[in-house]
Amino acid sequence: MTDAQKTAADTTLRAPGESPPDSRPAPVPLLEPREGIPPVTATPEAFAEVVAAFAAGRGPVAVDAERASGYRYGQRAYLVQLRREGAGSVLIDPVGVPDLSALGAAISDAEWVLHAATQDLPCLRDIGMVPDKLFDTELAGRLAGFARVGLGAMVENVLGYALEKGHSAVDWSTRPLPEPWLRYAALDVELLVDLRDALEAELTRQGKLEWARQEFAAIAAAPPPPPRKDPWRRTSGMHKVRRRRQMAVVRELWTLRDQVAQRRDVSPGKVLGDAAIIEAALGLPPNAHALAALPGFGHRMGRRQLEQWQAAVDRARALPDSELPQPGQPLNGPPPPRSWADKDPAAAARLTAARAAVTALAERLNLPQENLIAPDTVRRLCWEPPAGPTPEAVADVLAGHGARPWQIELTAPVLTEALVANGS
Repeated sequence: MTDAQKTAADTTLRAPGESPPDSRPAPVPLLEPREGIPPVTATPEAFAEVVAAFAAGRGPVAVDAERASGYRYGQRAYLVQLRREGAGSVLIDPVGVPDLSALGAAISDAEWVLHAATQDLPCLRDIGMVPDKLFDTELAGRLAGFARVGLGAMVENVLGYALEKGHSAVDWSTRPLPEPWLRYAALDVELLVDLRDALEAELTRQGKLEWARQEFAAIAAAPPPPPRKDPWRRTSGMHKVRRRRQMAVVRELWTLRDQVAQRRDVSPGKVLGDAAIIEAALGLPPNAHALAALPGFGHRMGRRQLEQWQAAVDRARALPDSELPQPGQPLNGPPPPRSWADKDPAAAARLTAARAAVTALAERLNLPQENLIAPDTVRRLCWEPPAGPTPEAVADVLAGHGARPWQIELTAPVLTEALVANGS
């Protein structure tokens, strides 16, 4: 048993949602990995040794990935960290070794332990790492009722150790990576399996382990999300843009910015800020001189850059009305709830009752209501309820929207009651 496992056995350290008792000892700073900072694996030969070691290892595999969000284009992984009993910890450079599928295959029979798995799985998938089964320590913390579920908070509250917090938002595309960053990265997987074991015990104590297993299986089986339709509509400040011609300017500038960012491999925000795009859309500048006077297009921007942005504005200004974007996006599902009272007062009443029922049930179970049942699923059910709702009919609707069996078992009765009480 490791020191972390011994610490986790102290039940005073894992009382979900409660403040630490005065008698609780201060967290122990975790300063160095157990075997020291591992060398960065960046060659095919070194990678082959890692694959062999992890294939021969035992038990779950702790997995983490570091991206360069805010610095580089896209969400690719620039460092992958793993730890397994019998193999120790490794740091892999996906720039030097871009295909990790051999490692993924070598540990395919193991449970992968990740924190906030949905954040890392897309970039891991891109380099050939796809788990068959996983344990998400963040989601486990939510289901167990912990108020703070960041990795540092969980390690501190559950295991009694303090992780370094200083390098989470650095530019991980930097080469070579500084030693303090590598130490931070290695420590992120140092106690992940210990945390997993302690959380499994807590979920078992609360009778929630099967819920967690169903959630983890759903994450592992989920296909990659489809490309987002009209991503330019998510430009920050878009709510200020009312006219279709202005929306066309946002679309043209966003598209050009994305092309430039991809070509230069930098974050789009470093090419042109969202605020500048919105200012140009609202101002509809007739020429580069007028554009330069707008916030975000200041004196540090060269003439050539100004002209390329102005050309995008000009393209939007020249579009015929038939090619201008339509306000809003086509709805896939019910309208925004704020409009229900006018559109369908009965549906609004059903939604109010259903939300209250879900909130009350979630409080009794000590878990976030969005983990008990997806809010969008509740909205869809209330907007188009089954005729003469019964628990069985409601359960079918919930299952059709992707609810897991444990969620259906718990929520179908209270949601049925809410629908029946409000005239469905």
